[in-house]
Amino acid sequence: MAGIAILLDLYRKNQSFHSSGSFSASAAAASAAATVAAGTPFASRFLFGYPKVSHCDAGAALPEDYISNIKRVSEDIIRNVKNLKEDALKYSAKEYNVELKPLYSAFELRPFAMTTLRSFLMFYLPLLEPATNVEEDDDDDFLKDTPEEQHVDLVVPFKKSVKQIVRETTVVTTRRVLERLAVIYVSQRMAWKLLKDVPKSAIRKSQRGLPTTVYFFRVSRTTFRGHLLGVVAAGLVQTGIEIYRFFARIKDSEESDGVNTTKQAKLLGKKVSGITIRCGASLIFASIGAGIGATLLRPSIGQWIGCAAGDLAGPIVVSVCLEKALHVDL
Repeated sequence: MAGIAILLDLYRKNQSFHSSGSFSASAAAASAAATVAAGTPFASRFLFGYPKVSHCDAGAALPEDYISNIKRVSEDIIRNVKNLKEDALKYSAKEYNVELKPLYSAFELRPFAMTTLRSFLMFYLPLLEPATNVEEDDDDDFLKDTPEEQHVDLVVPFKKSVKQIVRETTVVTTRRVLERLAVIYVSQRMAWKLLKDVPKSAIRKSQRGLPTTVYFFRVSRTTFRGHLLGVVAAGLVQTGIEIYRFFARIKDSEESDGVNTTKQAKLLGKKVSGITIRCGASLIFASIGAGIGATLLRPSIGQWIGCAAGDLAGPIVVSVCLEKALHVDL
């Protein structure tokens, strides 16, 4: 622009020179091109030639609000990027403390005593029912029909109680093994979720002031994760018992030649499928029950009661539904 202005001034002052034809339009164009080319880098001339370039200071005429808005938006973007980086660093640097219980924790004094007491009560309490029925009889009927003294067999309930104790201790020990496998083969974050103390987690969630639906969902999800290894351990133990019984029946059939192997294999498949369905129902009902209990009652106690109730009710509900479905099909 400066070169063109100088040329125009020269053109006005030197009319005679212009009329003589010595300063032609081609010369003016060449001079302007040379002036523009002076501002073009030499290295890029072979690529872009001699482009028409015009310099202007229009940016100086922009309003101050426009510039301030651009600065504010850029500062917001930079701030958001920094926050995202800080959150990512915090998430990656967070430590998950995984506390493993002893491998043989099922044989400690308190857990083993509770398991023993529960097993014996489970099989010896039904023996008290005949005595209560005799007390409820009328005196006349009792005098007319004097029942013979019934011998109560205490050996069979004892054997069942011992088997129940062995089963429960095996389930707990299998869970401890699965916990160690989870720490080795899954991420530290996932292992921390699987081994989390669910009642304490319910207490922490209740202190955050979450809405009821969100609190119910999160407690149920945490219970699902924390109860998963226990259900898997119970399913593995039950499946192992059924496989042992299958091979025992096969061995007996070889001696007596009275049992069909194919029939026993189908029976084993049905039992394993039933175990899988019951374990899945136990896990789902325990999670839902824990969420309901933690919402209605105190977080820790409600979660424990709801989880235990759902764990017990899930297989029963599924068994009843399956029996009804099979009865309808028949």
